[in-house]
Amino acid sequence: MDNILLLLFALLTSSCDKAEVTTETMAEVLYTFPEESELHEGTWLQWPHQYQYGLKFRNDLDPTWVAMTKELVTSENVHIIAYNQSEKQRIIGLLNAQAIDLTNVDFKVYKTDDFWVRDNGPIYVYDREGNLVIQDWGFNGWGNKANYENCNTIPSKIAQDQNRTVVNLNNIMINEGGSVELDGNGTLMACKSSILNTNRNPGMTQTEAEQIFATYLGATNFVWLEGQAGLEITDQHIDGFARFGNANTIVTMNTTDLLAYDVLQSDIDKLYSAKNIDCVAYNFLKLPLTQNNVMTIYGEKLGYKGSYCNYYIANTKVLVPTYKDPNDTVALELLQTLYPNRKVVGIDFRNVYANGGMTHCVTQQQPAEN
Repeated sequence: MDNILLLLFALLTSSCDKAEVTTETMAEVLYTFPEESELHEGTWLQWPHQYQYGLKFRNDLDPTWVAMTKELVTSENVHIIAYNQSEKQRIIGLLNAQAIDLTNVDFKVYKTDDFWVRDNGPIYVYDREGNLVIQDWGFNGWGNKANYENCNTIPSKIAQDQNRTVVNLNNIMINEGGSVELDGNGTLMACKSSILNTNRNPGMTQTEAEQIFATYLGATNFVWLEGQAGLEITDQHIDGFARFGNANTIVTMNTTDLLAYDVLQSDIDKLYSAKNIDCVAYNFLKLPLTQNNVMTIYGEKLGYKGSYCNYYIANTKVLVPTYKDPNDTVALELLQTLYPNRKVVGIDFRNVYANGGMTHCVTQQQPAEN
């Protein structure tokens, strides 16, 4: 009852004019999602393997996962998902070859289809008693565009191994982690195109989605962009171009770069006018796109520029995708101003970017226990 009263108070006191921002949800908050920069117990990585796309694919991506592990082990625990025992031993060999201390590394052996753990992995939230639990949202390969049966089992397997309560939401909503950004203070930012889409949640209304997000993520204030279904495999995830850098700051790009990144002008206007749950405008940190179109390490010209917004906040590090581009340094320096107490480091993501994603897409935080 207390949660319902708090929500009602929020509705009655939220009268500011916010373009495409709504607080019309009447739902009981059962769980809250902590903002990414809050203290982590560890980070989850799903290691690429040969069983879906072949040996060359795996070998081209290995160095990126090695580099992420090397940085993360000095920040927090690293939980690595390996496809099978032989892959686990191979990964250990790769890490040993780089003299990476494995003290803070552990392994789980689970079959996976792919490596985008942000989208298919466990979502850790706090219940009303402050206990850390795992939510298992539905995952269907970004609207049945890719194999997903193995990846969809990962949250429940981790919950079982950790002897942790699992909240099964598979029949409630299909929702990838990259589809939603939360500021940790009640505001959720998302593109409708990757949630209110018949390939995920046929027939679901915006109000129904808001009620679900209020109940399970603690969001009662919403910044909705339209997005563009069919633009790419994710139907335009928000975390490619707009992130909550902290509770008060949205990290994005300037208008010219957002347009070049295929964000609609109308969505840019909505993004720039976003306000938090207290009707206060966010601060903005605007990162550039790369100066040049990205070319992979193995020489493939991708034909498009790279985004730096899809970075990952660890306890003592910030892992930023880089592309061997002049703007790498610019982006790293700008982000360092936002995170003065963390070391901002670049991770070469050129080969991964050829498959559509960046640092945030392939990491998933496990918050610290209360």
